[in-house]
Amino acid sequence: MSDVLDEGPFFHGTRAALQAGDLLTAGFRSNYRPEIVMNHIYFTALPDGAGLAAEIAAMHDDSWQPHVYEVEPTGEFENDPNVTDRKFPGNPTRSYRSTEPLRIVREVDDWPRLTPEALQVWRERLAALHESNAEIIN
Repeated sequence: MSDVLDEGPFFHGTRAALQAGDLLTAGFRSNYRPEIVMNHIYFTALPDGAGLAAEIAAMHDDSWQPHVYEVEPTGEFENDPNVTDRKFPGNPTRSYRSTEPLRIVREVDDWPRLTPEALQVWRERLAALHESNAEIIN
C-alpha cells in the first residue's frame, strides 16, 4: 500500500469465537442489513468502535457472545465510505474496510460493554435503518 491511512493497531468486533492466526474474510451478511452480503471486511483503530460492532453483531441472537479482536490487514484497505465524510467529516471513527482478509492477533478483553438500555437504543436504531432501506455502500 503506497499511502498508509493509519498505523493501527486495528480492531474488529464480531460474534465469532476465533483464535490468533485465524482469518476474517468478506462475504458474510451485514450486521445492519442482514439481507446484504458484504463485499468487504470492516475494522477500526478504536477498540470502543469494535466493541460496539461486536455488541450489534451478537444482539440478533442471545446465544452468541460479542468478541473484540486485535487484527492486522493482510492487504490494502480504504476509509469506510459508510461513515467517512458521509456521516463524519474526515475519518474521526478511524473506520476502514478491505476486500482482503484480516488476521487475528489476539482477543481484547478490556472494552466497554453496552448497558441493556443502550443496547435497546441500538436495536431501535437498526430497526429504523432497516425500515428506511438506508443505503450501505458495499
